[in-house]
Amino acid sequence: MNDGSASLDSFIDKWRQRWPEWGVMAVFVPQAQRVTVAAWFALLQELRDAAWAGIDPAPGLAKLAWWQEELRGWSRGARRHPLGEALQKLDAPWGDLGGSLSVLPATRSPASQADDTMALEAFSHSLLACERSLFGGGVPVPPDVAATVALLRGERALVQGDREGAVALAGLDVSMAVSRPRRLQQAVVQGRLRQFASGRQASRLPALRLLFTGWRVARQG
Repeated sequence: MNDGSASLDSFIDKWRQRWPEWGVMAVFVPQAQRVTVAAWFALLQELRDAAWAGIDPAPGLAKLAWWQEELRGWSRGARRHPLGEALQKLDAPWGDLGGSLSVLPATRSPASQADDTMALEAFSHSLLACERSLFGGGVPVPPDVAATVALLRGERALVQGDREGAVALAGLDVSMAVSRPRRLQQAVVQGRLRQFASGRQASRLPALRLLFTGWRVARQG
């Protein structure tokens, strides 16, 4: 994977273009965490696109293999990707996250619901462990993992344009008691899913709705 002259800002900007709702949601994140939050979700976007986007899975498989190596390098103090400028030096289980990427190829077109759940749970455990290190919050309990699995399925439905999947997930109550950034992203994804399930384009949510939703999430801690 050759990033050439790509910078940290370019990858964060790409994420912000995909999720403009965070222009509002960021006000509910402590100032000191905002760059980390942006870089973290930009990283997850890179992993999500590699796992689920595009017609041909081969380029994504190559990217996931590259990211496995990169994240294991972060755990040893090395980095190549620009997102590492904001994340690599932070104390998080990067090697475990990299190892968990091995389950994602099977979730692109899962053989069964059970297999999909098992794979996404494995990835969710590593994802939530990183977020607890980066943003605090309680130790994830099984309902938090289940909610994260549902959220990942929702993001997959949006990436793949799967309206049937969006309909199945749009009405789920997937509240969780983990970090505030995770809960804010959950709210954004659920809003997008409801749009998509209703037949509208899954685009930016209204600012006033976002302000109310972000305020409600922030009140939870």
